[in-house]
Amino acid sequence: MLLLACLTGTALAGDQVSYSAQAQTLLQGGDPDQAVEVLKKGFSLFPYDLQLKAQLAGALSAAGELKLKQNRYSEAADSFSQAKELFPQRGDFGFMRGIALYLGKDYDGARTEFQEAGDVAPALIYLGKISYDTGDLPGALALWRRAKEKDPDNQSIQALIDKAERELPVENKMDKGYSSMFDLSFDAELPPGLSAEVLDALESAYNTVCADLNYFPTTRVPVLLYTKSDYRSVTAGPDWSGGLYDGKIRLPVGNATTLTKQMRAVIFHEFTHVVIAEITRNNIPTWLNEGLAEIEGRREFGHPTVELSRAAKEDKVIPLSFLSGSFMAMNGNEAGLAYQESYSVANFLVSRYGWYAVQEILKNLRERNSIDDAVAKALSSYSMDLTGVMREWRDSLK
Repeated sequence: MLLLACLTGTALAGDQVSYSAQAQTLLQGGDPDQAVEVLKKGFSLFPYDLQLKAQLAGALSAAGELKLKQNRYSEAADSFSQAKELFPQRGDFGFMRGIALYLGKDYDGARTEFQEAGDVAPALIYLGKISYDTGDLPGALALWRRAKEKDPDNQSIQALIDKAERELPVENKMDKGYSSMFDLSFDAELPPGLSAEVLDALESAYNTVCADLNYFPTTRVPVLLYTKSDYRSVTAGPDWSGGLYDGKIRLPVGNATTLTKQMRAVIFHEFTHVVIAEITRNNIPTWLNEGLAEIEGRREFGHPTVELSRAAKEDKVIPLSFLSGSFMAMNGNEAGLAYQESYSVANFLVSRYGWYAVQEILKNLRERNSIDDAVAKALSSYSMDLTGVMREWRDSLK
């Protein structure tokens, strides 16, 4: 009996070691999800083995980090939550869960995690971001200043403070308006009817753009209306900029007394960026982002494409690789051609292959595919890739 017990104990110990070794191999091979499954099975058999418990928590955390990189925020939050359940005393698991919730725009859940992290700079930074994103600019500034006291050499905190300090004097004099999905802030001196027209246009944009892209955001969208001088001081954008989306829709309205067709077009354009950002998690080349936004805006107010026609005749069309990054450093003429070309390519995609194909491209981008792979997967039934699309598009210009 004693010998049998010893042999059984040796076998059990060996099984524990084998679960651990198998999981380690999977982790080293970049498959934390499978490692989690192996360790969960082992831990269910040996629930008092602290090494397996710690290894399982680590694998869950690794799986969460991988899902964060893949923009699978709710799944990442679940992985970190499971790790936290195993070791509630480990503050890093809760903090990472907070980041996943914040990126997924679950601000209430994220706030709870960051508050539990204590009065430390990283948590204060994210708490400030939540305040900023939900329209509490003074609260955000106070949190970032406290974070700066904790970490005075952190230049990223100072950049957040500088941005908030530019915006606060302008927003302090703003009135508020609300609709089902939008929180509007506007200069109190603007005509009272203008804000209502803007909210109505935003709701129309929500219905139209979301239907085209088959995606309906549920998080409220902050929108700010500026005088032109305030817009320049807050955004530091180029002179040709007629609007901006940086997590908030920012629109210069100047001395307008009523909503013009041009302004309505800008509203549709900028709201398109809101939807695309949520679908793709910002993994999208600028030409496609701006091109789709131009499609929606030009339905409200069309623009000629003189520069593109001239560039096509002179064989001076801008390569797509040059249109993948920001347009903000371009001068007015360069930007004009960049927007026209982006619109033309995106409109060609929609006209030739339909909105469903574009929706599939955006979904593929959300999965962190490159634009080439995203297009090839979406257009596989046509045996078409981005190179082929561009060849067809150039032929269409002729």
